[in-house]
Amino acid sequence: MSQIDEAWGAGPSLRYEDLAKRFRPLFAEIEKGAVSRETGRILPVAEINSVKEVGFGALRLPESEGGFGATLPEFFNLLIELSAADSNVTQALRGHFGFAENVVNTAPGGFRTRWSERIAKGEIAGNAWTEIGNASQATFATHIARKGANLVLNGTKYYTTGSLFADWIDVGATGLDGEAVTVLVRRDDPGVRVVDDWDGFGQKLTASGTTIFSNASVDPIDIVLDDDKFRYAAAFYQTVHLATLAGIGRAIAKETALAVAARTRQFSNAAGPRSSQDPQILQVVGRIRSNAYAAGAIVLQVAASLERAYAGHFAGNAEAEERANAVAELETSQALGVVTNLVLEASTILFDTLGASAVKSSAALDRHWRNARTLSSHNPRIYKDRIVGNFAVNGTPPPYQWRIGETPTAVSTAQTGAAPAAA
Repeated sequence: MSQIDEAWGAGPSLRYEDLAKRFRPLFAEIEKGAVSRETGRILPVAEINSVKEVGFGALRLPESEGGFGATLPEFFNLLIELSAADSNVTQALRGHFGFAENVVNTAPGGFRTRWSERIAKGEIAGNAWTEIGNASQATFATHIARKGANLVLNGTKYYTTGSLFADWIDVGATGLDGEAVTVLVRRDDPGVRVVDDWDGFGQKLTASGTTIFSNASVDPIDIVLDDDKFRYAAAFYQTVHLATLAGIGRAIAKETALAVAARTRQFSNAAGPRSSQDPQILQVVGRIRSNAYAAGAIVLQVAASLERAYAGHFAGNAEAEERANAVAELETSQALGVVTNLVLEASTILFDTLGASAVKSSAALDRHWRNARTLSSHNPRIYKDRIVGNFAVNGTPPPYQWRIGETPTAVSTAQTGAAPAAA
């Protein structure tokens, strides 16, 4: 059944349905085991291997390089469908999708050829950027060093989403001369240890825990200056979250409708003999589905802005590219709070359509709120609202990148116990 037939609206292109048909059987298989994996805390190793086998990780590669040549709207619409099956799988692949996007933005040459060939073969990259504890905002403690004639990587990362399932790990680090770099290391390198110690209450199966690098081998060709990465990266990574949230919204709509249709027990003070004939229940189900519909539509609008930023990268007009990047970041920021609210509301009011049996752990309906709340905590929406407001009022462009960690002021205050002086 097409996306139009299911009333989710038209796909982002005339060829979208043909592209989606390749992957929908896989999505259906992933969906079948989503609840049992959640309740049993079974990591989606087999599911991600299946994703690799069908080439889903090569969606954005041009067909001439072994991929599917998907546009960004097509790509994000497919992520919505995958997330409706199991949002853990999408989140676990987020780091790979960002790395692959950087590859398709890279000019022809050794780096692009090397990595496009690997991606086309089904290899995927995990993510290792964030450092916790007293990590600095300004620099990474994880660093590249010389060991004899070779380069090695040392450091510890957390929130290394998807690295446990990956062939490679994309690491944010400090280079030999103190510069900010990213570097790719093999997941199976003897100097790499990935620990499944993620203890978040949501997205439990993404293996977003610790990765330790102890003299892990580094190939100089795989070191990239941070400033050379694609400029709309922050907007891209955030839109992966938005697509995942929209997919969660669709999963909520589907599971709620099925549960209401199957329910035979009814309250004596209800407005109908069965939940499926109760206008008050149907109204809530309709609201849930409408929230999911709106979330998906917003994601596709944002994806179109990213497609313009991608095209601008190759247009040879630096001013136009800068403008397209800023607009993409703003559109993403404008969408964040709205999509988050739509899906969080749907994940809460679904319980108004069902009885107390819906809160059983075996039903795993709570996973939708937990997953949505976890995703929407990554980049706080209050900051996005401020950034959008600052643009609307003062014309201030948005920041493209951000980091989390201690600021010099915070470190000084913590050490002295004194509050910073007023400006």
